[in-house]
Amino acid sequence: MSKKKKKKKKYRAFWFFAKLQIVLVLLVAGAVGWYYYGGYAQKVAIMQQEARMFVQKSNADTFRSVQTSLVYDTNGKLISALKGEKDVYYLEYEDIPAYAVAAMISIEDKKFYSHSGIDIKAILRAAQAMIQNGEVTQGGSTITQQLAKLTFLTQERTWERKIEEIFIAVGLEQKFSKDEIMEFYLNNVYFGNGYYGIQAASKGYFNVDAKDLSLSQITFLCAIPNNPSLYDPVEKMENTIKRRDRILNQMLQDGKISQETFGQAQAEVITLNRPEKTKNDYVETYTYFCAVRALMRQQGFQFQTEFSSEEEKAKYQEEYDALYGECQKSLYTEGYRIYTSIDLDMQQMLQDTVDSHLAEFTEQNEEGIFALQGAAVCIDNHTGHVKAIVGGRNQNLPGYTLNRAYQSFRQPGSAIKPLLVYTPALEGKYTPDTIVQDVKTEEGPSNSSGWYEGDITLRRAVAASKNTVAWNMLEELTPQTGLAYLKNMKFSRIDPKDERPTSALGGFTNGVSAVEMASGYAAIVHDGKFREPTCITKITDADDNVILETQSEEVEIYKKNAARMMTDMLVSVLQEGTGQGLALSAMPSAGKTGTTNDNKDGWFVGYTSYYTTSVWVGYDMPRELPGLSGSSYPGGIWQAFMEQVHQGLEPVAFLPYIDENKAPLDDEEYLDGMQEEQGGPQGEGWPEGQEVFQ
Repeated sequence: MSKKKKKKKKYRAFWFFAKLQIVLVLLVAGAVGWYYYGGYAQKVAIMQQEARMFVQKSNADTFRSVQTSLVYDTNGKLISALKGEKDVYYLEYEDIPAYAVAAMISIEDKKFYSHSGIDIKAILRAAQAMIQNGEVTQGGSTITQQLAKLTFLTQERTWERKIEEIFIAVGLEQKFSKDEIMEFYLNNVYFGNGYYGIQAASKGYFNVDAKDLSLSQITFLCAIPNNPSLYDPVEKMENTIKRRDRILNQMLQDGKISQETFGQAQAEVITLNRPEKTKNDYVETYTYFCAVRALMRQQGFQFQTEFSSEEEKAKYQEEYDALYGECQKSLYTEGYRIYTSIDLDMQQMLQDTVDSHLAEFTEQNEEGIFALQGAAVCIDNHTGHVKAIVGGRNQNLPGYTLNRAYQSFRQPGSAIKPLLVYTPALEGKYTPDTIVQDVKTEEGPSNSSGWYEGDITLRRAVAASKNTVAWNMLEELTPQTGLAYLKNMKFSRIDPKDERPTSALGGFTNGVSAVEMASGYAAIVHDGKFREPTCITKITDADDNVILETQSEEVEIYKKNAARMMTDMLVSVLQEGTGQGLALSAMPSAGKTGTTNDNKDGWFVGYTSYYTTSVWVGYDMPRELPGLSGSSYPGGIWQAFMEQVHQGLEPVAFLPYIDENKAPLDDEEYLDGMQEEQGGPQGEGWPEGQEVFQ
């Protein structure tokens, strides 16, 4: 290269560097101006002052204290108390396993012993990510910063909270030694399932003291705090194991363990040994779930059930798990007062009814849990809130409680027809008296009874649960249109593959839950208006200051007249259809049966003007139960429970629909007539034989 070219190249490089410096100076000047003249300097000064106050008032006892949250039923009875029990399981630094300290440093904060509370490079990376994404998406937090957030701050992901976290961390480093900070951290960090601190986690997951844990067990526990929901050892053991292996690998690279020790720890099989205690009952698990979701919604989280891609779904799940874990932690530390709509007397009635009707089935699985199970949910039609929820038969066994009422998703059979097919169709040209065709077609379904009656009314098709009619009507309506009604009512497991006629008969990819079915039918009786089910009425702090109150937001799903026509036909189901004999003795009632192929799932969902109750019966691992139908065990549970809860209540008739072909009664005339009738005539029985989808 000639001297002239070299000189020219150096000249260009010089001016490029000069221009870059000018741009940087302008950016810094702009940032300074924005900082001072945008009012942010004053904000930061206030945060700095508040951080200084937090640090000054703190001492060793600050990191031992915890506030107990209390949960109440609708009548003010105490349901449960949630306490992290840090004071019981607190360990001094010398009693904390050395491997636990090493593991946390390797995976969370490699510069812990050298920084002054913050890691500048990590903060710059987090700032860059915030600028790129428009929000705080990376922590960039040292262990000291995490301790500051755990002890003094909320879980909000904002730049203000991050700045104050930095101020507090720097102050803590000046006041406490590194060993003290590590001690505070490992006693305060959340290990999931209500366990705060390494000792509580050790006791909770392995039933031993932390000093008796193996390296593999220690790193397994240290995997959890990063995301207690994603790395939950009870529900997502495989995720926890993967992160344990990652921590072991980091410790190997950092020279904390040898290759031989690494191999032995990685090969060790992890087996949980949780101490025996009474399971959280179904009210508690559902209450905690609803409370956490309410707190998430308060923080602005947007819940989704549909996604445009797997990438979008994965990102949503990651954000959901992170915030769910943070809000769940707060239940054990913030001293909330959680007020619910649960009625413990009704709850006991529902639990006893499920248990007594399934008592003859004594087969148990390897864990000692009854093989045949049931789930039931009762919703107050006036408020839309859950009054009672049963997620299985009562056994008082130790360990995790599977609440089948909202955590299990099963095929609904024909119980889905009113939600997916019939009420939507009634918004169009159909009425209960419309003549429809009950005929067998080459590609269509069979009626389980083998009977095909040709021209029949829609009312009879619903009462007899004719598969042929539901199939044809969904094809006419289109599966996409029908499924949209379920999606609008927050049915969470609808799959794109469900856009097919078999959905008319309850043949879904994933299924539905008892809570979803109850809330769907509750929308019908509420003149087509849906209210998202919950049992939370309000949450206050320990001083009874209201943090949040649930709003019964109503969304119109079905037109009023269509919903009322559907109710009128569901009354016929109990009078002369597949649910004959299940009508309540002194209260107008309506409902629908559901039975899946080979009698694997039985459903009954029904309501009065007061309450809607859904019931499911089946095996956890689906298999045939001879004699199971919607009208057998599920219908029996529904009727027995609903008779109890309506004792002493005034009969209230369902409101009439407008029939354009007849002179309508006014509401008062209709109510008087219905109260005199109290249930109506009993029709003829139907041919014997189980439906494929009843």
